[in-house]
Amino acid sequence: MHKIKDYYLNEVDAFNDTIYCMHDLLGESDIPFHQHQKGQFLYTEGGVIHVTTTDKTFFLPARHYMWIPPNQLHSIHPCSEHVTMRNLYFPVEENDVEFYAEIAIYPINDLLLQLILFTNRFQGHLYPDQVSAYRASLALKAILPEISLFQLPLALPYAKDKRLDTVINYINEHLQEILIFPDIAAQFGLSERSLSRLFQSDVGMSFIQYLTIQRMIRAIQYLLVDKLSVKEVATMVGYNSIPTFSNTFYKTLGTRPSAYIKIKGVFGSARVLAEKDILLSETDNYNKNNDNRFVL
Repeated sequence: MHKIKDYYLNEVDAFNDTIYCMHDLLGESDIPFHQHQKGQFLYTEGGVIHVTTTDKTFFLPARHYMWIPPNQLHSIHPCSEHVTMRNLYFPVEENDVEFYAEIAIYPINDLLLQLILFTNRFQGHLYPDQVSAYRASLALKAILPEISLFQLPLALPYAKDKRLDTVINYINEHLQEILIFPDIAAQFGLSERSLSRLFQSDVGMSFIQYLTIQRMIRAIQYLLVDKLSVKEVATMVGYNSIPTFSNTFYKTLGTRPSAYIKIKGVFGSARVLAEKDILLSETDNYNKNNDNRFVL
């Protein structure tokens, strides 16, 4: 497994004009800091992963995708041994819009799911003269700015000030409790005004914003990885009221937690699995009649 990861980390940029495909069961292996000259489309199923940059940690939940711009230094860390990544690496084009220069997480729709399913038949480099394969993959990239109108605020910057870092560590360890801002400030020998300014100046958000995002990130992990009920999750991330938790979850992810856990991914139903079998059969025929520059 490590050899495979080393291979595609080095192989992605081997050719400037190719689209590189890598569908990989990540398992519990971390992928260390690296970067690519190509832009990366990263979709995940089976769990959640952390994507870290030099100043932030992004939390990518299953059935969402992340766009990572060219030359963005990052590392990848799974939260479950069952995580599967589906990666497409795209060469930079002269007409790329501003969307492709920003790292962000987005929900997917049915159209994007079908395109992901289609590209699952490919592995390795796709060359421009492999017309159907190349254009189909390029179409996935082309529609992203049009369909990705809602960024998920699932990223938290690192605290640079040691005082704030200590406060944040405390928050992370006590998310299930009722956390009251004046009490936390007093506990760490800070005035409310000083701690408020520290949050804004250091991590660029308020205490409530940070706490809410951290709670939603933990909630997603409990729902997807630990398979807990909505009621259990609400309690474990500090909400006494299930409706309040549900409303906050909806404002963050655009869906209710009860609906979120029912969303099907690319391989989330027998129908889609059957479609995959058809595609694999078609690909076998395709490979017999072509130069085999990509393999399953």
